[in-house]
Amino acid sequence: MNEFFASISWHRLKALCYKETLQILRDPSSNIIAFILPVVMLFIFGYAINLDSNAIKVGLLMEDTSPEARQFADSLFGSKYMRICSSPNRRDLEQRLTNGRIRGFIIVPQDFSEKLQRPGSIAPIQVVTDGAEPNIARFVENYARGAWLHWQMQRALARGENASPRIDLQPRFWFNPSAESRNYLIPGSITIIMTVIGALLTSLVVAREWERGTMEALLATPITRAELLLSKLIPYYGLGIISLLICVAIAVFVLGVPFRGSIFMLLVVSTFFLLSTLGLGLFLSTTIRNQFNAAQAALNAAFLPALMLSGFIYEIRSMPLPIRLLTRLMPVSYFVTALQTLFQAGDLWGILIPNTLFLVLASAFFLFLTARATRRRLD
Repeated sequence: MNEFFASISWHRLKALCYKETLQILRDPSSNIIAFILPVVMLFIFGYAINLDSNAIKVGLLMEDTSPEARQFADSLFGSKYMRICSSPNRRDLEQRLTNGRIRGFIIVPQDFSEKLQRPGSIAPIQVVTDGAEPNIARFVENYARGAWLHWQMQRALARGENASPRIDLQPRFWFNPSAESRNYLIPGSITIIMTVIGALLTSLVVAREWERGTMEALLATPITRAELLLSKLIPYYGLGIISLLICVAIAVFVLGVPFRGSIFMLLVVSTFFLLSTLGLGLFLSTTIRNQFNAAQAALNAAFLPALMLSGFIYEIRSMPLPIRLLTRLMPVSYFVTALQTLFQAGDLWGILIPNTLFLVLASAFFLFLTARATRRRLD
């Protein structure tokens, strides 16, 4: 390794980096991938992907119109989680549920108030949900149950049935007080964007040299392997950091996601992650030597695993054991954890240091593979 870096001419390296920078600025595809694609992806992830289920459309059938039944209905209409759509008959609600116009419906039966007044009797309400979407069905059930329990508590207080001490549940959400999924998803989406930029851009760079015939001209010069590798890494590393800062600025100032960590730790963690993805892209580009095939390989080796197995959307702990072990070998899963920690909690060293150390090892591994694959010959 010492021999690999010993013959570096910093004057030649500076000239090569300048040449690569000019090539980046003159290449429309590189500018689109580096500056336009991240912004578009960030807005898509920020606005199109939302795990919060607010204002779910729920139908309501009032078979009992007594004052207490209407009071319970008022509590449903006052819920910020449901948009209540009243209907005079059950068949209409069933048709709406079948057509997907509502996610469920609540039926207040005819004997609701009668059973409510009877000592020891149970006054049931019926909640019908669309089981084709289990998560939404559970949301509807839980929201209806919460409205029912809240109304029962208010009714008991109004009737003076407060002889025993009440339990006052006061939930507090650490790290994400508003409990918005956007604050969790945006840092993960930045990880996906950095993966695309790092792997996709560098997967094209060496292959482009081979396809355009400029690699033969480079190999005819005194350039060393280390200079060739560093001249491809340094400009694209700078490009990746600029894209990262643009994404963070949009996330904080446009999308309103809080950032509680330090810029220094953000740059440190992102540096080692970018080096690992840049190394992977350069390795693919060096070994494949075809832009289209290298880009396809980069998408399959970096983007798809990052989207599916990083913990960005799907919880890793709910995956089967072999898949969980596989995610432990992927740098993107560590970067997702580090980035979400920086955004939501700050500089928690117990989380950041282990994840950063793995990213250091991953970047060294991929750069070593690329250095071994780089040869100063045409075959």
